[in-house]
Amino acid sequence: MSIMPIYNMIALPGARLWLRGNVYRELTGKAPQPGEKVTVLMQKEERDRSALSAESFYPIGTVGTVTEVNDEGFVAIEIQSRLNIESVSVQPDRTLSLTVSRRPDVEDLSAEEAERGLLEVKERVLSFSKGQQWEGMLRGFAAYWDSLWTVAAALSPWLALSNEARYELLCEDSRRQRFEKLEHALMEGVEMADVQSAAKAAQKEDHEKLYRESAIKKQIEYLQKELDAMHPENVTEVRRLELKLEEAGMNETALKEGRKVLNRLKGEGSNSPEAGMLTDWLDLLTSLPWKKAAAEEISMDKARAALNAEHAGLDKVKKRILQQIAVMRLRGRQSGSILCFVGAPGTGKTSIGESIAKALGRKYVRVSLGGVRDEADIRGHRRTYIGAMPGRIIDGIHKCGASNPVMVLDEVDKLSMSYNGDPASALLEVLDPEQNHSFTDHYLNVPFDLSDVLFICTANTLDTIPEPLLNRMEVIRFQGYTPIEKQRIAREHLLPRAMQAVGIPEGALTVTDEAIDAIVENYTREAGVRGLKKRMDELCRSAAVMLVEDADTVLTVTPETLPELMDMSPLRRRHVPESARPGIVTGLAWTPVGGDILYIQTLLTKGSGKVTVTGQLGDVMKESAQIAVSLVKAMFPEQAKLLSECDLHIHVPDGATPKDGPSAGITLTTALASQLTGCAVPPEIAMTGEVSLQGDVNPIGGLPEKLMAAQRAGVTRVFIPKDNMDDLKDVAEEVKRALTITPVSAVQEVLRELEMPVASAIPMAV
Repeated sequence: MSIMPIYNMIALPGARLWLRGNVYRELTGKAPQPGEKVTVLMQKEERDRSALSAESFYPIGTVGTVTEVNDEGFVAIEIQSRLNIESVSVQPDRTLSLTVSRRPDVEDLSAEEAERGLLEVKERVLSFSKGQQWEGMLRGFAAYWDSLWTVAAALSPWLALSNEARYELLCEDSRRQRFEKLEHALMEGVEMADVQSAAKAAQKEDHEKLYRESAIKKQIEYLQKELDAMHPENVTEVRRLELKLEEAGMNETALKEGRKVLNRLKGEGSNSPEAGMLTDWLDLLTSLPWKKAAAEEISMDKARAALNAEHAGLDKVKKRILQQIAVMRLRGRQSGSILCFVGAPGTGKTSIGESIAKALGRKYVRVSLGGVRDEADIRGHRRTYIGAMPGRIIDGIHKCGASNPVMVLDEVDKLSMSYNGDPASALLEVLDPEQNHSFTDHYLNVPFDLSDVLFICTANTLDTIPEPLLNRMEVIRFQGYTPIEKQRIAREHLLPRAMQAVGIPEGALTVTDEAIDAIVENYTREAGVRGLKKRMDELCRSAAVMLVEDADTVLTVTPETLPELMDMSPLRRRHVPESARPGIVTGLAWTPVGGDILYIQTLLTKGSGKVTVTGQLGDVMKESAQIAVSLVKAMFPEQAKLLSECDLHIHVPDGATPKDGPSAGITLTTALASQLTGCAVPPEIAMTGEVSLQGDVNPIGGLPEKLMAAQRAGVTRVFIPKDNMDDLKDVAEEVKRALTITPVSAVQEVLRELEMPVASAIPMAV
């Protein structure tokens, strides 16, 4: 007897199984012999014979007989009855041995019912096969179907029944119940096959239509291209946009939206009221640089030379820019922080952005944000509005035609807010590297990648920049230029450009270094060089008149001839006075256009102890004056009696100019002490620092600009807070050489240096 394991097959009593000879040998391990008994076991899972075990089989099987082995290699097995599998053992040679018992059927199915069910299923199967290419083969097999069990065995591979459902049919003892379940399964399988066949036919028909449509479109496209090549002057606007749309290399979202709008334009025609708007939108969409620019090799020497060629000084700024360029070279893409250049007007913040673009070999775009108060200026207007247009960011990208320009967002501190939204909040997405790879302009309404754009912001002050926006940027301060740097800038850059602008030939005008020094010193008052440029332009215009009147003249400008050529009188610069008077001390201040000096003046008059503060001072500076009064009373108790017998007036000149900040605390205290003690402070001594009620001198800001102003004004010695010593590295060597800088940590140190009788500690009031 042979033992044949099967999986996912239906082998019920009364069925005739047809197997290929090689399949029979693979399942039983021996060649088929007519008349041989075969025990059929159902496997729980599909496994090779070498992996079978005693637990691999269901407890019910069948037994049959090999009835035929034909010349075509097929084996017929007649299944006769069911068996209970009592035990299964697997031998070392992988053969199986069984202990079985017969499992009887309940004979409750009549021959008429079996015949009728067979005819119904057979008829349905044959009707399903009509028109199919395998109809003849199926009818040949159907001639051998003598029972429903044989039909189930033949169609078993195509029935959508699980292995467990097939086994449940074998477990059914009632032949009637087994027959009805099998009939239902066969009918359902045929219906499912019929539906699948119909669906495939419909799908095939749809595919054929699509293939045909695609082929026709390709032929039309090919013919259209041939016509466009032969007559390029006849290419329509819609066709031009269609070609640009496919060649732009945009992302899938943008391409889908572009095709949608293009189809709408085709449908509405050129006479539609919206045709102009749709055409403008498509023209912008297809003109944007969607394809990423190839990463170029960045030469550090070239970058350094480009920065030095256009700008003198600014060593700290150039160093930080070169660091950014080095990071970009190492990573091969846009990387690093968003830079924000902060400094006085005319210090080169905007122009250095153009130098960075030259150093990187990129396009340069400047976006002015001064006075912008509408979010739509950044994000664009929605297309539903008449006159809608893209925002300034996308417009700048469109105009430069590159996906990786250097974009300078100029005057970012001049943004304002209105009922139309907050443009500073819209910039948060633009300047965030984690978000700007999918920036969506309201006009375009499709994402555009800004991650390759090098953004640089400029501002005169940080006070008006919102904190969330400021946190996204790295602040680099432009300290202003020293007189030597200004002279070099005027000689190497401003004067040659001014001569070229007015048409003065080379050699016709000579300006001595002394004349340039006189212009810097007497005709400009600024941290930058914008005013110096105006003076150079003015000088060249005046020289042009003289050269036109006498073409043979070779003009040499000296400090003596300078007043004749300038259209303005020398500025009244603030210099320290020659004589010292009690109650007046020189202080240092920071302004948006650089540093300046100021004088704290005090005066005692007969009165009742009233304190008056003038000079258009802010609240913080008024509080510094109150602290100074309290400190002086504590440090000079004897002289302080005058403060209760007299009125005290504190004044800071230039009353029309608003002043505020705590850095004048040390100057106010020293001026009051000078007034009470009668000790005059030399005017060439200046000071800056915030003072606490305990007399401590706290650090202040803007030290480089203040020291530069002190050097210009003729100050020789400056007292600064000790905690500001680290800021001296940002001060030009020229300035440090001209000044004696004394760090102090308490106001008593300043007073002792000025030889005022002050106690070593502030006494406590009892």
